[in-house]
Amino acid sequence: MYALTYDIGTTGLKSCLFSLEDQIRQVAGHYATYNLYILDNGGAEQDTEEWWEAMEICTQNILKKTGISPDEIQGIAFCSQMQGLVLVDENGKALRRPMSYMDQRAETEMMETENFGPTVAGVNARMLAKSLRITHAASTSVKDPLWKYKWVQKNEPDIYGRIHKWLDVKEYLIGRMTGKYIMTPDSAYATFLYDSRPGRNCWSKELCQMYGVDMRHLPDIVDCGQVVGPLLEEPGVRLGLKPGTPVYGSGGDATLIGIGAGSTSIGETHVYWGTSGWVGTVIDKQLVDLGNMIAGIVGAQNGKYNYFAEMETAGKCFEWVKDHLVLDEINIYLQKTDVEHSVEAKYISLYDYMSSEVNKVPPGSGGVVFTPWLHGNRCPFEDPYAAGMFFNIRLDTKKRELIRAVIEGICYHLRWMLECQDQKIKTSETIRFVGGGSLSEVTSQILADITGRRIETIKQAKDVGALGAAMLVAKGSGYMTSLEKAKDMVEVERVYEPNKDNQFIYDRAYRTFKRLYKTNRKNFRLMNREKEDADGRKRNS
Repeated sequence: MYALTYDIGTTGLKSCLFSLEDQIRQVAGHYATYNLYILDNGGAEQDTEEWWEAMEICTQNILKKTGISPDEIQGIAFCSQMQGLVLVDENGKALRRPMSYMDQRAETEMMETENFGPTVAGVNARMLAKSLRITHAASTSVKDPLWKYKWVQKNEPDIYGRIHKWLDVKEYLIGRMTGKYIMTPDSAYATFLYDSRPGRNCWSKELCQMYGVDMRHLPDIVDCGQVVGPLLEEPGVRLGLKPGTPVYGSGGDATLIGIGAGSTSIGETHVYWGTSGWVGTVIDKQLVDLGNMIAGIVGAQNGKYNYFAEMETAGKCFEWVKDHLVLDEINIYLQKTDVEHSVEAKYISLYDYMSSEVNKVPPGSGGVVFTPWLHGNRCPFEDPYAAGMFFNIRLDTKKRELIRAVIEGICYHLRWMLECQDQKIKTSETIRFVGGGSLSEVTSQILADITGRRIETIKQAKDVGALGAAMLVAKGSGYMTSLEKAKDMVEVERVYEPNKDNQFIYDRAYRTFKRLYKTNRKNFRLMNREKEDADGRKRNS
């Protein structure tokens, strides 16, 4: 028997098929891409039809290349990007393009709602106290879905008037498959309208009234491991799957990647490096650190929480390097072919090649420090205007040093978030490192050296969220007794010990890295707020 999972990322979707017979084992996978539309006003949007088309392509391809019968699929589950806003009408049709978790256009709505009177972390003190009492967190980021909802309420009243339900990304796709509109507790918690107090676990009427949210727009809440409903006939035919197949509530990436990594016991820490990046540690009671923008978020395990610190762009920074530093975008080399597409080296990944070249550069990148804030930042400071920079470039600085500086800069930021978590909890000395970044031995060793921690990578590092989703199906189908067993099912591939010889170099650069935001905060706002205002004036003229 098999579990079919969909890993819904920022720019692409992967369908994975897992065998549930003896051990949870990945049989096959297929990947398809879609667009992320970045707007001049800070908006970031996607297209529901592009998501669905990617699902059709991936499902049909995976069934074709494996020869597996749809009858053998025990259940369907998702691991998804979170904090999107998908507004649907009574027929489940999206009323506008979904607003991505990266969308940051609602600063005015956020300020008008909660930035008045005595404030703490930019939030009215009384509103903050109420939010902390009810949900053990507070909405302090312009990228939170609450403000996307308020932006539509103010700026698109015709669309707002036709809202039937407010959904997140996977919830939209589950609704399309089953005809039922739900949210799992992790998605509900991420709206900051969820009462997470023991025995409550429901939408908060108090918070909805405080923020001006119509509770009729909020869907039913179901557990991540609960079957929402059977797959309907029409979507089943389009996907090539058997109608009636159970569709699970599933979870967000922040929920299921930790489970897929095998970090399910109290005090276990994992680091994820995908398009975005984060540090997560399992805790047994909810905590919040407003100063550093860290919260204990609700997950798939009852009575456990994920103390979660996020950076907006991690792997996206390395993608930027590939596109704008490594490849020749102005065609000055007319006869050159990049290594990934050359005849001589057609089996070499361009990212692998970049890693091998980076490894030729000594630690510290010749004194160059990079800040990985290419789309603002969340933790340990919330600032949509923060941006990337290369600091300390000199005449003898080479391109390889710039590329290595990007990897080191991401690792400096991950270390910063680890140290912020250690101010309130104890993170583990051994860190599970997962996501695309962990596939590079060079990156894994740099992370060990910069953090001073023992780093473990796993065999299914790139599809770790999909593995977590498969575990939900395995548990729901009776193949797995508890999510606590996740660690027993995850195989460690490599272990990296920190090289003490590099500690002095990295500690010095790390101190500089942390100062760069403080010394440039006003400059970021001056340059990027004024650019945003100018773009707005240009659009309105």
